Amino acid sequence: MTVAAAIAQICARPVTSAKARLLARDAIIDTLACMVAGREDVSTKTVFEAFVSTGSAGEALLVTGETSSPIVAALVNGTAAHALDYDDNFLPGMSHASAVIVPALLAIADFDKISGVQLIDAYLAGLQAQALIGDGVGQAHYTAGWHGTSTIGSIGTAVAVAHMLGLDEEVTARAITIAVSYASGTKGQFGTLIKPFHAGMAARNAVEAALLAKAGMQARTDILEGAQGFHSLFAGDQRRGWKTDAMAEAAGHIIETAGVMPKKHPCCGSTHLIVDGLLDLIREHDFTAKDVESVEALVGIANYRNLTYPQPVDEMQARFSMQYCVARALRAGHLSLADFTPQAVQRYADDPLLSRVTMLSYSADEERVAQDKLPHIATVKLHDGRVLTGSRNYAVGSLQEPFTDADRLGKFMDCCGTLNNADSVYENLLALDDTKNLKALKLMFSSATS
Repeated sequence: MTVAAAIAQICARPVTSAKARLLARDAIIDTLACMVAGREDVSTKTVFEAFVSTGSAGEALLVTGETSSPIVAALVNGTAAHALDYDDNFLPGMSHASAVIVPALLAIADFDKISGVQLIDAYLAGLQAQALIGDGVGQAHYTAGWHGTSTIGSIGTAVAVAHMLGLDEEVTARAITIAVSYASGTKGQFGTLIKPFHAGMAARNAVEAALLAKAGMQARTDILEGAQGFHSLFAGDQRRGWKTDAMAEAAGHIIETAGVMPKKHPCCGSTHLIVDGLLDLIREHDFTAKDVESVEALVGIANYRNLTYPQPVDEMQARFSMQYCVARALRAGHLSLADFTPQAVQRYADDPLLSRVTMLSYSADEERVAQDKLPHIATVKLHDGRVLTGSRNYAVGSLQEPFTDADRLGKFMDCCGTLNNADSVYENLLALDDTKNLKALKLMFSSATS
């Protein structure tokens, strides 16, 4: 059996676990909120200008309030979902999984006929597929510079779209193999407007791959594992690979065993363990920014490479600046969308705290011999001579430290507070797995605000 066929077979299994379905519901709601929050971002507007204003017709809903073709809807809505870097992280896929899956599914969904059950089923299929693709190439894929959101996201999300379209396992496997030809996107683009587009591009890729498979397009069946295929070109570590027997025997859905991590902070996930660790120290030792002499952040190699803007000049760079995120967290005691606007970056770019923050990474040898993901460590030196150390392996939002109900609602309102009746929209979304159709979601695609 080829790897694509095995993935199609595994992801076709129904997921009945109440916990898995609840986690999927929460991930979908979180993504919808991020999509609304990102609809006015320059990256979203640029995609809209390039593809919608040129006359692309269709009935698929855009988060900007218009309609277009499913292909363009996936592009625009996927870009919006990732525009503010507030969308969830998915370690097994090294991706912003939901920002690709949810817009791709909604682009092809008939909101009047598709049920919440069908949406959650397809989402879970796509998430499992992203995990299985990611497992074959390993963390080295991401460390080498590939953006998993647009590489693994394109391939895995094709499974989600195929599931929504009702395609059988054989056609789903073909969708996977077709999607391999779309895989692209480098992390060197982080901190620029094209980075959010990677999520939109991947959502579009997945829709196109599934539609091509449905229409009868053929591709090489072993393109994941075969010579000059995805693994040989993208793995980074050739010792990785797929074992179809072991894949089939794995128990439990990945959303329960590894989880999808909603973001507490609207910035690159590579900053989150340090920011959470600093906030832990503030709560424990009761100090403020004026007490801080210096901060040292120790992170993984891939994380270090992601954060290339010690002195950001705009909001995109600020989201990928450890110095900026640490300084704002120390000053305000939290991070919010208001910290990542052009006006905020201009106001805070000269904060002297930025120059007091240094960032180091583990060595390649340290990462290679580690049994588990190494912790990120924040070391704070205070003016009174105290040296405080905070270490974190897991960020707020992970399975190990999940969001509270208040966290979820608070983030939704931060993103969607301008929507008419945002509270009632949220309440309706909580019943997603019991809804006969997706009509309630249409309110999130309206350009009208309160």
